[in-house]
Amino acid sequence: MTHIQTIKKAAAILSAALLATGSLFADVIETKNGSRLTGRVTKVDSSTVVINTDFAGDIKVKQSEITSVTTDAPINVRLADGRVITGSISGSPAGAVVRTSAGSPVTANLAQVKESWAIDAKDPEVARNERHWRFEAGMDVTGKTGTKEQIGTSFSFRATLKSSFDILQLYTGYDRQVSDHEKSADLFRAGADYQNNFSGRFSWYARDEAGFDRVKEIKLYNTAAAGLGYDIIKNKVDTLTFRAGLSHRYEKYDDPGPGLTAIPNLSELGLDLGLINQLTMKTWSMTNRVSCTPTFDDFGVYRIYHESFIELPMASPRWKFRVGISNDYNSHPNPGVERLDTTYFARLLLTWK
Repeated sequence: MTHIQTIKKAAAILSAALLATGSLFADVIETKNGSRLTGRVTKVDSSTVVINTDFAGDIKVKQSEITSVTTDAPINVRLADGRVITGSISGSPAGAVVRTSAGSPVTANLAQVKESWAIDAKDPEVARNERHWRFEAGMDVTGKTGTKEQIGTSFSFRATLKSSFDILQLYTGYDRQVSDHEKSADLFRAGADYQNNFSGRFSWYARDEAGFDRVKEIKLYNTAAAGLGYDIIKNKVDTLTFRAGLSHRYEKYDDPGPGLTAIPNLSELGLDLGLINQLTMKTWSMTNRVSCTPTFDDFGVYRIYHESFIELPMASPRWKFRVGISNDYNSHPNPGVERLDTTYFARLLLTWK
């Protein structure tokens, strides 16, 4: 045998050894129909095992179809009782053995696995409980000349701090409309809304909003409320939350001027009732908010605020287009002021995290 032939034979043996080693240390899933999948197990839950393969990427296999599963690399699993075990897995789903680096092996039913994650990844429960900020800012300017002169400006800003169990929203907005040199809208609002989902579908909330409406001659208003909420609908794409609590409503009116009767300021305790709906689809989302604050002294004295809008993504993920309607109804407005104000809006939004 020549020297070159010897080298070739050695290289072939080495290649075969490397392939055998790679196969030896691969995770393996065997199924009832005789299939044998090799790769890396990336996820285990109460009904499936996901294995990443070179030939087909991620494959999701039902536990009911698995006869055995073996992992060489350690993986983190959280059982239904809250225990977190780190180690390699071998055996059948009904009686898998997790070989830990410290302590004796643990026998577990994979159907009791709540979730799993890679050894170098962040615990999903920790990730879910982390709060993340999201911001959005919008502004639009409209104008018209000719038979009528009209100009309008508005802006809005909202900052949202959200986790898996609570959400804080800080918001503000200003709207000014002038038609034939007379103001038809001049209002400002700023507020905060906090909701904590303390148990399943139940939550508690606290909110406060203040501002002014010069067209309605409201120099300053403030509505503070707190209470309990219940998620009538709660899934990945749709939530509908009903709120009920107590509120304090304050309104300070402008001085009407000499010879005119001043309207007494409003400062009343009352109820706070509301509905919040959020529908999030792949290419669009819709938000609906309704609140009603009747006073205890006279349930006929109340204010209803409603806002509905649809949001569509633009070419850039940071830019979105929003179109909607808002209604502000005051059952006892100042003399000469309409009870209902309706605003239609369409604006571009810049969002960032």
